[in-house]
Amino acid sequence: MELSAAPFFTDISHGPADGVAHWVSAGDGRRIRVGHWPLSSARGTVLIFPGRTEFIEKYGQVASAFADRGLASAAIDWRGQGLSDRLLDDPLIGHVESFTDYQKDVAALIRVVRQLGLPRPLYLLAHSMGGAIGLRAAMEGLGVRAVTFSGPMWGIYMKPHIRPFAKALGHVMPAIGQGHRLPPGTKTEHHVLVDGFDNNLLTRDPDQFEIMRQQLVAHPELALGGPSYVWLREALHETSHLAGRPSPGIPCLTFVGSNERIVDVPAIHNRMAAWPRGETETVDPGEHEVLMESAEVTGPLFDRIAAHFSTGAGP
Repeated sequence: MELSAAPFFTDISHGPADGVAHWVSAGDGRRIRVGHWPLSSARGTVLIFPGRTEFIEKYGQVASAFADRGLASAAIDWRGQGLSDRLLDDPLIGHVESFTDYQKDVAALIRVVRQLGLPRPLYLLAHSMGGAIGLRAAMEGLGVRAVTFSGPMWGIYMKPHIRPFAKALGHVMPAIGQGHRLPPGTKTEHHVLVDGFDNNLLTRDPDQFEIMRQQLVAHPELALGGPSYVWLREALHETSHLAGRPSPGIPCLTFVGSNERIVDVPAIHNRMAAWPRGETETVDPGEHEVLMESAEVTGPLFDRIAAHFSTGAGP
């Protein structure tokens, strides 16, 4: 597999200074960007699976937290976001043809990890949409010693009266050739650029919110707006499918914010209640991105994750 250098925006990553990125081709030819933060004498590597709309540099602070605890990190721009191939004529609409396509990106990431000889064992940190991708990957033999999920998208939060219409539109609009369009209530602008801190669902820390905003101001090519109808259809299908499958026998630690309003919290608790080697921790107060709060909140969480990884048993 041939790797080539890809852009890595150190000016916005707020992470270790030696972060680098590579282009790699997924199995279907899509160009995917993979980044990593090397660490000499690391005792393992954390695979970071970002959420929808996110990008590698957003996890620079997370990589720093892991580096402080002796772990290297690798992250990915999923197809359709970050600098990886966008899939529609309008690059600001989030899209995927099938959720299982993301597993091709996972496979590409693993090939990069192997080719670069990143330190073993491997661990997984997966957030939001990355939590759905990571759950399937773990079920299908990802080869990590332990997993941590943050606000995993094992269901999408919707008001009960909205859900039937969302499911119906997710099927009807693609059937009439409109699957590439945005559902009602969504927009092409990234929410941190237009909604403001007071209305955000991500973090309670204004400094962290400003970092998110400034990253997109500095590099608007990283921005992504709402999802397409096809993405919505595929996400609902994937979360329903995963809900019917048993959890893998891997130690799992899951965090969920006490004020989570983006993913389906009952779906998280249902999954974790049946995870043989799983623990759930509610972060109070906490929004969707509990690992992007103030240092007073996140420091103990990263200590907890590092301890969880160090005690995990597996490959």
